[in-house]
This record gives sequence, structure tokens and C-alpha cells, in this order.
Amino acid sequence: MNSLPLFFAETSANWSHFGRAALLLVFGGIFLWFLSGGTKALLTRHVSLHIGLVMRKLILYIGAFLLLVAFLLQLGFDLTGVLATAGIATVAIGFAAQTSLSNLISGLFLIGEKPFQIGDLVRVGGTLGVVDSIDLLSIKLRTLDNLFVRIPNEEMIKSQVTTVTRYPIRRMDFDLKFAVREEPEQIEQVLREVAHRNPLVMVDPEPLILFNNIQDRALEYRFGVWFEKTNFLKVRNSLLKDLKKALDEARIELPYAKMAIDRESLMEKPPVPEAADPDEEEE
Repeated sequence: MNSLPLFFAETSANWSHFGRAALLLVFGGIFLWFLSGGTKALLTRHVSLHIGLVMRKLILYIGAFLLLVAFLLQLGFDLTGVLATAGIATVAIGFAAQTSLSNLISGLFLIGEKPFQIGDLVRVGGTLGVVDSIDLLSIKLRTLDNLFVRIPNEEMIKSQVTTVTRYPIRRMDFDLKFAVREEPEQIEQVLREVAHRNPLVMVDPEPLILFNNIQDRALEYRFGVWFEKTNFLKVRNSLLKDLKKALDEARIELPYAKMAIDRESLMEKPPVPEAADPDEEEE
């Protein structure tokens, strides 16, 4: 009979420990969520969205690990041996996961350098896409045809990265060819008028009209206009239409490939078939 009160006392103590551990886990998780979110909002407002996202995830990862350790300790687990084993395992995993460590360090360099931000259009190698996410180990891009691309931070450090939307204005270049017989002054006047008439093209800086080269059958020009970065597709579509219309109105010809014709081959007469022998036909 004496064992029954002892059993209930132990059960009550166990439930008490479990209740405290559960409350620690719940309220600690809520606190960690608001702490990480507040840190992100603060850093985004005063530093950049890039650093805000990375620090939020770093706080979540470290905080979740500490909460798990506190939860197990509250339940009465002895974690001395576990933590010692985890320390040895961490060293072993560190040697095995050198690539992940390199990506993590590269991510810290990207945070300090800030070559791009969320929403920027970047070109990495042969990949062109919008930055959707910046994590501790990788960068996530969304290509213009809506594909998901994950690029490790180490590759971002080693590769040439072009941030297309870094500056508020850009220049769009067209390499054009015209027939040799056309007058350069007329060509340049038409190109200048096309640029000035387009409302999406900026007046300052002035458009680039560069006489590049003279080939056998073509005059080569580079025609560049400045515009706001958000109007890329509109400028390209409208400008190509304006160019076609203006060149047609000015009757400026584009070069065309000429087919080489061998006159001697055209002068040759086809061979005349030999007449059949009448004696052979009778036989």
C-alpha cells in the first residue's frame, strides 16, 4: 500500500517536468519566431533584405538547436555523453562536409560584398534569372521562362556575376547593317530621329550611333539607346518596330546575300541524245 502514493508522486513529478518542457518548447518557439522576424525587419529597413534573410535563418537554426537541448534537459535527460559524442561527430562531419562549409563562408562574403539583392536580375555563367532567395548555402534564381535554379554560394564567389538591374538606367545596343550604297549621314539622321521620337528612350544620356566598320556589301553600325531598367521589353519591341518603319520610309536598304552564278555553266547546252539505229529497231 505504501508504494501506491509513491507511484502517484513520481507520476505527478514526471507530468510536471513534461509540462514545463512543453511550455518551454512552445513559448520558446514563439519567442524565437518573433525574434528572428523582428531582426529581419530591422536589418531589412536599415541595412538590406539580403542580410535580413540570412540573419533570420541563422537565428532560427541556432535557436532551434538550443531549444531542443533545453527541452531534453528539462525532461531529465543527461546530455553530457550525448554532447561529447556530438562534438566528436561535429568534427567528423566538418571534414566530410567541407563543401557546405565553403558555401557557408562564401555566403558570409556575399553578405559583406552585397553584389545583388532580392529581386535583382543577375547572370551567372549562362544562367539569367531573378534572385528569389539568398540562403546560407546557396542562391535561388527564377529564370525568365519560370525555371528554378539553385546555385551554391561557392560558385557565386568563383564565377563572374553580372547584376543586370544594379543601376536604374541601362543601354540597349543594336548591331545593324546597311547596304554599301547608302549615305552614312542619312542613316545616322534616321537612327537619331527614331531614338528621339520614342517616348521610352531617354534624351540624356544621348543615344549611341557608332559607325563600326565597312564590309564588302554592308555598312556596320552600333545603335544604342538609354532607358529605365523596368522598360526593357517595351523599349525593345517598340524600337524595332520604329526602326523598320523609319528605314522603309527613308528607303534605306539592308544588305542581302548575292548568289554567285557561273555563267559558263548556263551557256553549256544539254547533251543531245543519240538517234537510235533504224536497223536495230526493225530487229
